[in-house]
Amino acid sequence: MRKLGVLVFILIANVSFAQNSAKAKALLDQVYNKVTSYDNIFVDFKHSLHNSEANINRETRGDVTLQGEKYLFNYLGSMQLFDGKKVYTVVPDNEEVTIEDKSNDDNAITPSKMLTFYKTGHNYAWDKLQTINGRKIQYIKLIPIDSNSEIKSRLLGIDVETKHIYNLIETGDNGTKTTITVNSFKTNQTLSKSLFTFDLKKYEDNGYYIIRN
Repeated sequence: MRKLGVLVFILIANVSFAQNSAKAKALLDQVYNKVTSYDNIFVDFKHSLHNSEANINRETRGDVTLQGEKYLFNYLGSMQLFDGKKVYTVVPDNEEVTIEDKSNDDNAITPSKMLTFYKTGHNYAWDKLQTINGRKIQYIKLIPIDSNSEIKSRLLGIDVETKHIYNLIETGDNGTKTTITVNSFKTNQTLSKSLFTFDLKKYEDNGYYIIRN
């Protein structure tokens, strides 16, 4: 009888987990469909990094403009642009421009995948619901499928009403917690036709060192 009770408990737990996973995926699908329906997106965000053991506690801000795979990313005084073929990174402090191919690392959250990275490579679980500044934020827990990933888990906060991403809380195996919080989310803006065109000559004329990887 005891074994039967344990078996029933396991079956109920498995069904509950499957239902929660399906519910989490359904919400993420809604977010993905909403995000990919826009012609372009502008996001202003806050980025914080915390590791109590290493005594690290940093907070910065940045912004990114996305249109399909193309992006213009401003962060820590540097600018990165992807024109659909090459990634250009400009570091004014070093007067350097680096030109390279787009990264093929599926685990990396690049600017072009900032709002859609969760679509692949994770198992999903329904997590806590919080009220933040009057907004209902539903969290989905993302566990990387890759057992060698340096990321232990990710919590993706989703605004229940708008189906927009509110924040991402990423916990690494080394205990580092990285949080990206969306301050401003704008869609379908009027963009310059040359926004995603990199003017290399401008930097060459200003004496920047050009690195080609």
